[in-house]
Amino acid sequence: MCHVPQNQPAESFAAPVALAEERRLRKDLGFWGLTAIGFSNILGSGWLFAAMYAAQAAGPAALLSWVAAGVLCALIALVMVELGATRPEGGGTVRWPLYASGRLVGTMIGWSVVLSVGGTAAEISAIMQYAAHYVPGLYDHGRLTASGLGVAVVLSVGLTALNWFTVRIFARMNNLVSVFKVVVPVVTVVALFLSGTHGGRLTDHGGFAPYGYAACLTALAGGGIVYSVNGFQAPLDFSGEARNPRRTVPAAVLTGIGLAVVVYLGLQLAFLFTVPESLLDHGWKGVNFESPFGQLALVLNLHWLATLLYADAVVSPGGSAYVGVAIDARHTYALAKNGLLPRFFMRIDPRSGMAHRALVLNLVVIVVFMLPFGGWQDIVSVMGDMYLLIYAASAVAVAAFRAHDRERGVSRAEGQVPGVRWIAPVGFIVASEFIYWSGWHDLRLALPLVLAGVPLFLLQRRTADAVPVRDELRYGAWLVLHLAVLTLLSWLGTFGGSGRLPAPYDSLAVAALAFAVFFWAVRSGAEHLRTAAPAMSSGPAV
Repeated sequence: MCHVPQNQPAESFAAPVALAEERRLRKDLGFWGLTAIGFSNILGSGWLFAAMYAAQAAGPAALLSWVAAGVLCALIALVMVELGATRPEGGGTVRWPLYASGRLVGTMIGWSVVLSVGGTAAEISAIMQYAAHYVPGLYDHGRLTASGLGVAVVLSVGLTALNWFTVRIFARMNNLVSVFKVVVPVVTVVALFLSGTHGGRLTDHGGFAPYGYAACLTALAGGGIVYSVNGFQAPLDFSGEARNPRRTVPAAVLTGIGLAVVVYLGLQLAFLFTVPESLLDHGWKGVNFESPFGQLALVLNLHWLATLLYADAVVSPGGSAYVGVAIDARHTYALAKNGLLPRFFMRIDPRSGMAHRALVLNLVVIVVFMLPFGGWQDIVSVMGDMYLLIYAASAVAVAAFRAHDRERGVSRAEGQVPGVRWIAPVGFIVASEFIYWSGWHDLRLALPLVLAGVPLFLLQRRTADAVPVRDELRYGAWLVLHLAVLTLLSWLGTFGGSGRLPAPYDSLAVAALAFAVFFWAVRSGAEHLRTAAPAMSSGPAV
């Protein structure tokens, strides 16, 4: 059960009504349930597409991109693990930035979370693309048709209905889906290798890095690798519903990342070694399938595998969308606690322990989000930046909490992860670089959308708020400046920008910016905690 630290301002932290709702969240999730949630959330539509896009971007050097993404996501995950272990509560990823940095940052990150509901829309869009193999007319030229949109809406309603009842049913059904999701990729890797491989694939057709090693960075974003590995934070969003979260949450997060990276590496190798020579006349950039592994199986006369893959193309994205609907509901619940959304959406059903009103709101957002984008690639290109921004804010939060602890004479709090003191700034810099590497084409849309959270913050201000608006603007100015300068550097840089700032100086400039902003943000967060919530370092207990 959560408690409210003393001297907390009512506008920033959980009020008694929020605590009453929090107590209704059921503690039904153990290690395997949490691991299945994390793994299922990672292994969605990305495994069906990313191996081909990564190979197009970097050739065999895409293997390095997968390893780098796994290692770097593990570092960022450790930051979030400490937050989840020391401050477990439902929807924690949108609560921690509010606690650490104030309402401006909390509102902007919360707004990013609202926008990131589009990730679930991307999974549903992927289902439609593969389903079009059997039902023509659902998908055309990278977008949903009118009939495809209708089917997608029905599917969204069905996924919401599955999450309507209880956490226990959610965990059991997700475990079953996760088993199927891990079996099919493993079977795919084995079957493709047994069908026959082509030697020299790591050195032929331009060498191991035919497009240069800088292409490994492009593959992280443009190849869909960041999006594919994203999702490891899912167990943290369920930490408020976990048994013994300080022990099970860290193990579940890292286990999910490790399993997913192993699967992705196997799929990448299988793709590299089994693509027919006839398709490589124009190098790896010339390999192009609408449904990569399904069509590759057909080319290799593995019709049984193709049938299995097209079926799994519904199950895997459907499983991730299923988990995504549940996570989105917990985020909306947390945003209502933050005051970004009306407390109407914070209501927990006493019989099921689920936030039904939040589920309905997110269903509406998912459907609306599919209207202007419609295509998997269009949605994915923006969603990764939203996720990375949340991770960056979490790195600041954990460092601010630690700084505040040191000010209060607390040398080490229970649940702290060794090494996070240096992992947090590295994680912030890495997240900033990943955002930059996604390219100007995506950032020119994503970052202004996030900056729209500033006027939203001003509209949400109330005269009864304990912290003056000028102080909130001062505490959160680091995030506004960081996003504005990132946008400028993206326009000047070489990742889809004008090229006025050549490589590698553009990436070095981003690293220098992120380094300076991180320590500014930590100082601001420590000041916010000292003046607005002097007892926050103890955190909510469970």
